[in-house]
Amino acid sequence: MTFDVDHVLAEATTEELAALVCGSGSWHTTGIPRLGVPPVRLADGPHGLRVGEDLDYSEPSTCFPTAVGLGSSWNPALLKRVGEALGREATALGVDVVLGPGLNIKRSPLCGRNFEYLSEDPFVSGSLAAALVYGMQSVGVGGCLKHFAANNQETDRMRVDAVVAERALREIYLAGFQRAVGASQPWMVMCPYNRLNGTLVSQNPWLLTDVLRGDWDYRGVVVSDWGAVYDRIAALIAGLDLEMPQADGREAVVAAAVESGELSREVLELAAERLLSLTHKAVTAVRPTGVIGHHDLARKAALESMVLLRNDGVLPLAPGARVALVGEFARTPRYQGSGSSKVNPVELDRLLDTLASRREVTFAPGFLLSGDLDDDLIDEAVTAAELADVVVACLGLPDAEETEGSDRTHMRIPDNQRALLASLSETGKPVVVVLSNGAAVEVAGWTEETSALIEAWLGGEAGALALAQVLTGEAEPSGRLTETLGVRLEDYPSTLMFPGETGQVQYGEGVFMGYRGFDAMEREVAYPFGFGLGYTTFRYDALKLVETGSVVTRDLRVAASVTLTNTGQRAGAEVVQVYVRNAAASVPRPVRELRGFTKVWLEPGESRTVTVALGIDAFAFWSTPHERFVVESGDYAIEAGSHSRDLPVAGGLRLDVPSLPTPLYDESTIAEWFADTDAMDALQARVLARTGERFELGEEMYAVVAGQPLRRFAQFPGGPLTVADVDAVLAEYGRPV
Repeated sequence: MTFDVDHVLAEATTEELAALVCGSGSWHTTGIPRLGVPPVRLADGPHGLRVGEDLDYSEPSTCFPTAVGLGSSWNPALLKRVGEALGREATALGVDVVLGPGLNIKRSPLCGRNFEYLSEDPFVSGSLAAALVYGMQSVGVGGCLKHFAANNQETDRMRVDAVVAERALREIYLAGFQRAVGASQPWMVMCPYNRLNGTLVSQNPWLLTDVLRGDWDYRGVVVSDWGAVYDRIAALIAGLDLEMPQADGREAVVAAAVESGELSREVLELAAERLLSLTHKAVTAVRPTGVIGHHDLARKAALESMVLLRNDGVLPLAPGARVALVGEFARTPRYQGSGSSKVNPVELDRLLDTLASRREVTFAPGFLLSGDLDDDLIDEAVTAAELADVVVACLGLPDAEETEGSDRTHMRIPDNQRALLASLSETGKPVVVVLSNGAAVEVAGWTEETSALIEAWLGGEAGALALAQVLTGEAEPSGRLTETLGVRLEDYPSTLMFPGETGQVQYGEGVFMGYRGFDAMEREVAYPFGFGLGYTTFRYDALKLVETGSVVTRDLRVAASVTLTNTGQRAGAEVVQVYVRNAAASVPRPVRELRGFTKVWLEPGESRTVTVALGIDAFAFWSTPHERFVVESGDYAIEAGSHSRDLPVAGGLRLDVPSLPTPLYDESTIAEWFADTDAMDALQARVLARTGERFELGEEMYAVVAGQPLRRFAQFPGGPLTVADVDAVLAEYGRPV
C-alpha cells in the first residue's frame, strides 16, 4: 500500500487532517483510510521493545543493557548493531517507530531516569544516539530522540520550569540532540512535559521551530511525550506535529480552530505533511525479515558496558578459586529500569548459574531487597566467605530506588548492603564487588574494603553471562565511565539547585556541569569521566597535529594522531579520548572538553596510530550577543589519553581569528562601545561635527564607568555626548535602540 503525499493533502478534509495530528489510541497514529493512508504503530524501546498496553507485561523481546550501559561502551559501531537488532524486532512485532533513544544530559546523579540516558557529555550522547538511530533506520524502522529538551529530572516533571541560560542550552543540553539530528535525521523527536524558560516545551516555538527546524534543518515529526500537550492549538503553532496518546475530542478542537481562524489551514497542513511523509517512509521501507531474539548481541553489548573501576590483581578469578557468591542480585538479577522502558525479556541469565558453571560457587543471599537488615543473612554470608578463596558480592540499587516518575534523595547503596560489605571485608578474604544500578552511587566511603569493583550497570538479559565471562577472564571488561563519580553528592555542581523549588529549577551551574564543573573547581572525584580499567595496559606516544583550513573560511580541521601500544600480556580495548584545553576567552570556559574519541582493540605488544578528527566546533563556544557559535584567538592545547584526568600526550595549536565586535544595542556598556572601532569612529565624528570636540574619558574615569550603559551615561548634563548621538549611530549601524 502506498499513497502520494501531495494528493492526500489536496484531497483530505480539515477534519481528516485534524484527526491525523491527534493520534489514535495509545500507540498508533491516525490514518486516512479513504485516501489510502494507514496508521503507523509506535512502541517504547530505548533498550528493547515494549509492545502492549500493560506496563508490567509486553510481548517478549531482547532486553539490551540500558542506555547507561550502552553509553559506557563508547562504541558507535556496537550501538549501530543494537539499533539494527531493535529494528528487526520492531518489524517482527509490527512496529514502525521505536521511541528511543534517550539522550538527556545527566545533570544530577539523582535523576530517576538516568538509566535511560547516555552521558553527562553531549558529544558522547549525540554520537552514540546517532549510531543507534542510524542502525534502526537502516533496516526501515524509525527512531525517536527524546526528551527534547531539558528533561533532566523526574521531580515535578509534568510542570517544572527549567530555567537555563542560552549558552548552557546550546553547549550542553541541546548539543547532543543537534549532533544526533544532523548525523541521523531521526523520523521523530519527542518533546517532554516540562517548561523551558517559562514556556511548556510542547508550546515552545523557539525550541521546536526556530532551533530544531530552523537552525538544525530537522525535517521529521515532533511528537509529544504521552500527555505532554496542554493547549493543542498553541502546540501546533509552535511546531508540535503529533499529540499522543489520543485525547477525547482533540481533533474536533483542531478542526474548529481552523474554521474560526484561530489556526491557519497552512499550519495544520504543514504538520500533516510531516506525518504523511513519515507514514510514507514506513509503508515503503524495505525491511529485512523481522526476528525476535538477539541474546548473543545483548551479551556482547553487556561486555562492553561494564566498567572495571578497581582491581588489585584478584581478577580474573583463578581457575581453581572457590567463590562465595553473595548478594540477592546474583539470584534475582537487576538488569533493567522501571517505568515505560520495562521489557519482557526473551530469556534471562542469572550470575548464580553462569558463574557456577565456571567456578566452584557457594551462594548466600546476604541481604533483603526490601532494605531491612537481617543479621542471620549477613552471618550466613560471612560463613560462606570464610570457607572460600574469594568473595563476589553483588550489590546495587533495588528497583524502587530508581524509576521513571521520581528522583533519588541520596547516592548511597542501601544500609543493609553496606553492613554486609563491612562484615565481608573483616573476613580478610578478597572481596570483588559487582554493582547493579542505573545511576551513580557513592563508592568513596567503602572502595578500600574491596579488592576489585565492577560497575555492571543494568546489563540486560545477558548481563549475568557477560559478567561471568569478565570475572573468569574469558572476556575483557572494556567499558569506560560516561559520567563523573563524585566523592559525595555535595560535590556535584548541580546539587544546590536540584530539583528546584516552587515549580522552578535553576541551572545555575551553566556550562560547568559534570567533569567540566569538577575540573573548574579542582574538586577531587572518586572516579573521573572516561575512566575504566581492563586486564591489560596501554601506552600513549607521539601526539601529532595536522591542521587544514581555517576558522575564517569555516573549514578548519585538525587531525590528532597518537601512537597507542598494548603493553600487557592480553588483547584488550582502549578508548582514546581527545580533549581540547580551551584558550582564555571573553567568557568563562571549561578547562577542557571532550571533542573526539575512538575505541581501539589491540593484541599484546601491538602498536597502532590512532587518528581523531576535530572540526571547527571543537574550539567554539556559544556567544549570546552574536547568537551563534564563535571561535576566538588564542592558544589551545589538544590532549589525549585514557580519561579526563589522565592525558599523557598533548600538543599546542594557535588560532588567530579576526575579533568580532559585540553587537551594540541601547544597553551596551561604555567598554563595549570602545571595543567597536567602527561604531566609535562614527560616534566621535558626530560629536566632533556638532560640538567641535571629541567625547573623551580619562583613565581614572573610564575605570569607574566602563560597565555603565553608554546611553544612560549620555543622559548626564554637561558633556559633549547626547542620547541623540547614541541613537543615531545605533540606527546607522542597524542595531536596535
